[in-house]
Amino acid sequence: MDDRPTLDDIRRAPKVLLHDHLDGGVRPRTIVELAEESGYAGLPETDARELRAWFEAASDSGSLERYLETFSHTVGVMQSADALARVAYECAEDLAADGIVYAEVRYAPELHTGTGMPLEQVVEAVLDGFARGGRDHGIRVGALLTAMRHQARSKEIAELAVRYRDAGVVGFDIAGAEAGYPPTRHLDAFEYLQRENAHFTIHAGEGFGLPSIWQAIQWCGADRLGHGVRIIDDIEAGGDEPRLGRLANYVRDKRIPLEMCPTSNIQTGAAKSIEEHPIGLLRELHFRVTVNTDNRLMSGTSLSAEFAKLVGAFGYGWDDLQWFTVNAMKSAFAPFDERLELINEVLKPGFAQRRQSTSRPLA
Repeated sequence: MDDRPTLDDIRRAPKVLLHDHLDGGVRPRTIVELAEESGYAGLPETDARELRAWFEAASDSGSLERYLETFSHTVGVMQSADALARVAYECAEDLAADGIVYAEVRYAPELHTGTGMPLEQVVEAVLDGFARGGRDHGIRVGALLTAMRHQARSKEIAELAVRYRDAGVVGFDIAGAEAGYPPTRHLDAFEYLQRENAHFTIHAGEGFGLPSIWQAIQWCGADRLGHGVRIIDDIEAGGDEPRLGRLANYVRDKRIPLEMCPTSNIQTGAAKSIEEHPIGLLRELHFRVTVNTDNRLMSGTSLSAEFAKLVGAFGYGWDDLQWFTVNAMKSAFAPFDERLELINEVLKPGFAQRRQSTSRPLA
């Protein structure tokens, strides 16, 4: 029997998403409409279809810095409570339509205060959109509050995350260009989060190498690594058996989750192609690998599409996709009993049903 799922098959399977940026997944039509409503005049295209094509083309430069520049337009139209709530609601709707049952979506509140909105209003608007979208479309969406690593507001954003953690904020993150902005610049924020028993992930090992990963884990105490693709630099793949360096061994031994985003990693130059992406070797070596979208608009992708690309590149079947999915749910910042319930009552039965309904005789 042919165990390889198609894109349509994968869309029908229950999935979990841990690394997705709110301002990286806005619908092009929504961007155009919000620009008209707010008077934002900076869009390179005002036709939704052409705007989508522009975002995807501008994101294929191979440079993380150039990739990040595209966000000026999405952030530019997300400067009111109504706009933020709408984008958050549509995010929940789009993720649910892709078969996702649990998601953690991140954004930087400090980027949405250009018209004078206080940080609290930004957070409450997004949480409102996620809550309504979740109720209407049968998905739970938790918010990750992100601080920009080149700014000096990380402690303030960390305190905001703790303040709203009983209202839908599940954790904290830092993001932005890695080179020159090590996570240790934000130690006060991470030490505060640890004292408050709060969860956090750190973008590390995407645009910079092993020192970024080492600092994120050993100095800052990250629960998860955003991307972490450069851990491959500490693995010697030649010979009969790959040899892991001390950092790679530590990451694997401690089951530190890696939030891998294959298409985005190619666009930013962190990987050469899907076929050469380190995710293949890391899966073989049983690292705690998860599969994610990063920025659905810029990368022109969905979680189902990411899985389908991996099926094509590595020949993965349902067992592999379930492994990635259960890894993600185990690594989520949701309470333990909720994670266990989703794994045992939603994910495993859902994948069993997909296996049964999609097994096809080999030609």
